[in-house]
Amino acid sequence: MYKPTIGLEIHCELKTKSKMFCDSPNNPDETRPNFNVCPICLGHPGTLPVINQEAVMAVLKLGLVVGGKIPPVSRFDRKSYFYPDLPKGYQISQYKEPLVEGGNLLGVRITRVHLEEDTGRLVHSPDGKSSLVDFNRAGVPLMELVTEPDIHSAEEAVAFAKELQLILRYLGISEANMEKGQMRIEVNISVSKDNKLGTKVEIKNLNSFKTVEEAIRQEIKRQIEILESNKMVMHETRGTAIAAEGEFMSQRSKELAHDYRYFPEPDLPPLDLTKFNLKELKDSLPELPEEKRIRFAKDYGLTPVQIEIIVENNDVAEYFEKAAKELKTQTSNYKPQILYNYLTSDLFGLMAEKARLPKERGINIKDLKISPKQLAELASLIIENKISSRIAKDVLKEMFLTGLDPEKIIRDQGLSQISDEGIIEKTINEIIKENPAAVSDYQKGKTNALQFLIGQAMKKLKGQANPEILKNLFEKYLR
Repeated sequence: MYKPTIGLEIHCELKTKSKMFCDSPNNPDETRPNFNVCPICLGHPGTLPVINQEAVMAVLKLGLVVGGKIPPVSRFDRKSYFYPDLPKGYQISQYKEPLVEGGNLLGVRITRVHLEEDTGRLVHSPDGKSSLVDFNRAGVPLMELVTEPDIHSAEEAVAFAKELQLILRYLGISEANMEKGQMRIEVNISVSKDNKLGTKVEIKNLNSFKTVEEAIRQEIKRQIEILESNKMVMHETRGTAIAAEGEFMSQRSKELAHDYRYFPEPDLPPLDLTKFNLKELKDSLPELPEEKRIRFAKDYGLTPVQIEIIVENNDVAEYFEKAAKELKTQTSNYKPQILYNYLTSDLFGLMAEKARLPKERGINIKDLKISPKQLAELASLIIENKISSRIAKDVLKEMFLTGLDPEKIIRDQGLSQISDEGIIEKTINEIIKENPAAVSDYQKGKTNALQFLIGQAMKKLKGQANPEILKNLFEKYLR
């Protein structure tokens, strides 16, 4: 039985105003090639880098969250390699003295977290005969987190990466959008039959969680097949998925640290981290995803699946919580589950429909015309049986389009729930006369017929009948 062993190297572009070592704007949405550049990030001779303090603070925040050690001194190094997307011929990175040492997330030990500068972006011609370089990304602050080989499945690797992405977003230090290349994952995989590690293979620049999972599964299968045929796994770097086959090709034999010729960056002084107020920095940290999960289960009685849907977007979590607090002041019959259902089902659906995207990608809660208080008012009206669930959907849609209060919409459009038994009884008698077959079916024990009859009555009353009164009266008349 082969045992996979996996370590991760995760690169994340940090959300700072300027680049890592110069004052060129850090704007991932810039579409004009080579627009956000300067002599420093273009590697002109004689230029001197200056460390971006905001980027350093961002990495220290993450270090505190994962319980890493912040050393008294950190240092930048030169990492030499010659690619066209690296204008200086070397990258300013960190090697022996990173900003964060150690730590733990989801039971996976973290080796280090360090800072470096990102490379430019290569744009290849369709015929493969030429390439262009866009240096807008060159010099952008890039955080790298390296784990110990504590992961043993594709699912564990993806869970770790997703939790890290969530934490980065909660801290506000990176959007970590994989589609935009703001978060890239490299996996190191080996397999063996005992506790001794096998030969490690690295798969680089994976830009989606699905690709990470597929790459790990494929590589484990490939290495097992090699070992089963009594051959040796080569220590190499792989990547570049072929769309038609979904395979990951060998790129080159794996570099070792000495291949990069690391040495201390002579143009940057050592960083004295004792000058940073780590206690103040720790006190400024927001509530993190795991803390929020625990509290939402306790305060709102949501299931783990429901909590995950809320917690995966901090803006949505804040919106829900504000609405839940408002709901508590508006009704004595406090039911946050009703609020959750209308937020994640009906409201998310309206937002997705407007954006013409799948629900999970159409959410932009900050742009809503409906305030948390208004959503709470709608939920309160449903809980207090002042409107039916059918009417609530129509009211919510009007709120979404106009931003009007639910009670104003109900009043202006005459949508108040009918609870007058006389009006309801008259309608029931009409429905019974019009549907003798359904009445007969119900009296023979076919309970679905009752739902049909209730539906017909609701249709006639334009969804405004109190459903509980309607059901009770139908049962009374059909005995």
